[in-house]
Amino acid sequence: MRTPVTFFLLAANIAIFVLQTQAPDGLIPGFALWPLGEGFQPWQVVSSAFLHGSLLHLGVNMLGIWTFGRELESAMGSLRYVWLYAVSVLAAAATQLVAVSFSDPVPTVGASGGLFGLLAAYAILFPHRKLILLFPPIRLPAPLFVLLYAAFELYAGVTGTLAGVAHFAHLGGLVGGLLVLSGRRRFSRR
Repeated sequence: MRTPVTFFLLAANIAIFVLQTQAPDGLIPGFALWPLGEGFQPWQVVSSAFLHGSLLHLGVNMLGIWTFGRELESAMGSLRYVWLYAVSVLAAAATQLVAVSFSDPVPTVGASGGLFGLLAAYAILFPHRKLILLFPPIRLPAPLFVLLYAAFELYAGVTGTLAGVAHFAHLGGLVGGLLVLSGRRRFSRR
């Protein structure tokens, strides 16, 4: 299975995390996604998706990209897969910029928005695949798993549960993935 984009995303995220830990001031000040008027720069909508807050944060996102990305890239082709990931990252950043305008101005980092776009695509392209929840360990069809995960993200974002997590960015990435796949289906019907 040839998946060069997935391997690139993994390598780039890991390399940038190493660079992030070695840089004297870190990379957060210039490359995290800052709210509008609080240090926002246009490149941050992309650069923030390659930064991570901790080794655990990086590990969870890379595990998700590895798990879902390889199969998606094989099924979609590398070019469409890049489009899916890019639109998901941009949708996540846009959603987060709107969300933080109503709360404390904190920077956002992580590949989670792109990953949530991959989850949405996985649920659509592989609706009969089973995914296992960790707590409790229950097997669910991919679309139900993603729907429940999205419902939790919405609940957590609205209630402020799990502070410090960009729940609305996750939802934005999910919507970005859905938009790409819905556009792909319209195009394939023509």
